[in-house]
Amino acid sequence: MPFIQINMLEGRSPEKKEKLIYELTKTVCEVLEAPRETVRILINEMPSEHWGIAGESVKRRKEKVGG
Repeated sequence: MPFIQINMLEGRSPEKKEKLIYELTKTVCEVLEAPRETVRILINEMPSEHWGIAGESVKRRKEKVGG
């Protein structure tokens, strides 16, 4: 059973997440020849203050760029 886990920042629309799940499932089925029913996708969404790059949170980085 293929299991794909995605970590990303929160804020994307439900429609984009549905498309991501659909496209990943389709690709896994094609590449691994796995039955669609066995593919599992888990999306973990995190607030920007919980994700760090180069010693600071993404939230702080965005604040610097915006202001």
